[in-house]
Amino acid sequence: MRSSGRAARDAAGQAAEHAEEAAGHADEAAAHAEEAAGHADAAARHADEVAEHAEEATEHAEEAADHAEEAEHHLGEPGRPLHHSPFYIGFFGGLGAITAVWLGQQLMTIGSVVIMVVVSLFLAAGLNPVVEWFMRRGMRRSYAVLAVISIVILAVTLFLSAIVPVITEQVATLTKNAPDYLDTLQKNRQIRTWNNDYQIVDKVKDYVATGNFGQKAFGGVLGFGMAVLSALLNTFVIVVLTLYFLASLPTTKSALYRLAPASRRERVSRLGDQVIRNVGGYVSGAFIVAMCAGISSLVFLFAVGLGEYAVALAFVVALLDVIPMIGATLGAIIVTAIGFATDPKIGLFCLIFYIAYQQIENYVIYPRVMKKTVDIPGALTVIAALVGASLLGVVGALLAIPTAASILMLTKEVFIRRQDER
Repeated sequence: MRSSGRAARDAAGQAAEHAEEAAGHADEAAAHAEEAAGHADAAARHADEVAEHAEEATEHAEEAADHAEEAEHHLGEPGRPLHHSPFYIGFFGGLGAITAVWLGQQLMTIGSVVIMVVVSLFLAAGLNPVVEWFMRRGMRRSYAVLAVISIVILAVTLFLSAIVPVITEQVATLTKNAPDYLDTLQKNRQIRTWNNDYQIVDKVKDYVATGNFGQKAFGGVLGFGMAVLSALLNTFVIVVLTLYFLASLPTTKSALYRLAPASRRERVSRLGDQVIRNVGGYVSGAFIVAMCAGISSLVFLFAVGLGEYAVALAFVVALLDVIPMIGATLGAIIVTAIGFATDPKIGLFCLIFYIAYQQIENYVIYPRVMKKTVDIPGALTVIAALVGASLLGVVGALLAIPTAASILMLTKEVFIRRQDER
């Protein structure tokens, strides 16, 4: 019995040793598994690092390619500004002032060319709304520009072919009857006094009797012919420049807008487009107002008894009405003077009609037509017209109002808004 109990204890001890040995092997296996997991994590982190390095290398390669392309197009990066002595700055400052004076003198020399360019830009901006109207109907810009120019040239040709013979005949009749009108004017005591002092009426009679207005005004037959040729050449140049400006207007605007910083380019583009729309709207509105003045004058002159000169005088009124501030008044003075020379009653009717019509034009027609384009105070309109006329004559007077409206709009949108945000 004792021997069997001892054997059982020995067997139990061996089983316990085997169990401990198995537990040790299990712990070693677990340690090996943890070590393998650690190695796997390290390998994964290493793989992530390698991938990150690969991405950084790719980004560096792309940046290097971008820099290389930018250097190719922009001819490298600008260097740091140089610091110079006051004498250096003064010398080159004086040289810059001399250069500016020289450039100003050259600009005055080519003043006529600059005026033609400005007029062409003005006309291109005025015709651009019509081009955009055709483009909204599915027409390409090049075809739209060609269509607009063709329509304008055809309309002007038809208008001149229809009206020039009538105007020529009526001007000839008016010239023939002018001495009688001048004799009638001399019945006025004040006019007779002026004529005795300055021979105004006698000189006008002499000019009318000889009929050489153009030759005397331009210095003989050769001077008159050169003046006509110069006017035709300037007209042709303006038409060609207007055509080019109309065709390339989007490209020109885009190139100019790119001169602004990228952070402000969108706002500069919107302001520039609004300026162009204002100019285009003013040109269209001025044409509509002038047509209203011409048509109403034509109807009135036929009704009042001046039908013999109605077409010529209505054309003069429409043409002068384009000039801001004084154009309509000049047209009214011309027609009223001819009316008084024909019959005092007709002259009185002309005076009443044009006083009434100018009130309607100033307070009804003009505000309704121009309210979306050149809504500026009346005092500013007068100042702008005077300044423009002093600088560039009739062309300056025509350009003054849309220019003033654009400056006023830019002042409100840029300066005043910036002041309000402070």
